[in-house]
Amino acid sequence: MTATAQPLLQVRDLKVHFKLRRGVGTPGGVVKAVDGISFDVAAGRTVALVGESGCGKSTTAYAVIGLEQPTDGKVLFDGRDITHLRGSERASLARDIQIVFQDPSAALNPKMSIADSIAEPLAIAGWTRNDRRKRIAELLDRVGLPTAFAERLPSALSGGQRQRVVIARALALSPRLLILDEPVSALDVSIRSQVLNLLLELQRDLDLAYLFISHDLSVVRHLADEAMVLYLGTVMERGPIDLMFEAPQHPYTKALLSAIPLPDPVLQRKREKIILTGDLPSPLSPPPGCPFVSRCPIRVEICPTARPELRLTVSGTEAACFLTR
Repeated sequence: MTATAQPLLQVRDLKVHFKLRRGVGTPGGVVKAVDGISFDVAAGRTVALVGESGCGKSTTAYAVIGLEQPTDGKVLFDGRDITHLRGSERASLARDIQIVFQDPSAALNPKMSIADSIAEPLAIAGWTRNDRRKRIAELLDRVGLPTAFAERLPSALSGGQRQRVVIARALALSPRLLILDEPVSALDVSIRSQVLNLLLELQRDLDLAYLFISHDLSVVRHLADEAMVLYLGTVMERGPIDLMFEAPQHPYTKALLSAIPLPDPVLQRKREKIILTGDLPSPLSPPPGCPFVSRCPIRVEICPTARPELRLTVSGTEAACFLTR
């Protein structure tokens, strides 16, 4: 996979804030779900957004595809500003950007056949019945499913097979960017590697760009070229995936990596797991300084009052921490 000169997707200082109305038991205020995130995704490359639940991963992805409206910042696709597209302009973008959600059962209409589910975007785009039939056969073959599955209902397929159908539907209009929102977390462990290998094969063959959302760093390492670790809607650390695993610099990244089980039981027993103490701050009232300060095991005097900026570290990653080298 090779990166192009101009990134396919460019996100600049993206912010998504939600205003809460004051009510009984609700103080009101603003939830800063995403608070100033920037990154690029090139054709044929995968950028992963990583972090605990509520860190802003999915909200970032939804803002890219238009399911959430950004409060500020810009989203550019192939050099075109798509930040605030609406109506037919937003609909036309579906040819280039598609999303694969976590639960394939929820993504498929249980009363529609596999063929009808895959054909839906093709019909909306004006494809003829005969062309749709040919394309469905091509897509099922592409994701490793027999064409005989076309007439089956989703309930007749396994979870992994249903996710392959969802991927086939996402590929129907030949998009250039796929947003993958926890695409294997609802699958059995034995099936996950098969679907991940399929995604790698599709990326190689079709030069697809992936924006991959996951809380599972072991999955991220298998698929991503670059990772961004998010916390309270901001980036704690980012960089090439190998450097993030071999020489992480931010204490939050180190804590996440220490939680990944090792296949070698001897090494696993010797390994020191970093236990984060303290409370996760409310997104309604984030700390004025470092967002991670309440749980950080190495915080110093400046951390509660000053917010660190992302800066290049000796390992080659960028980290938002005053104590990184």
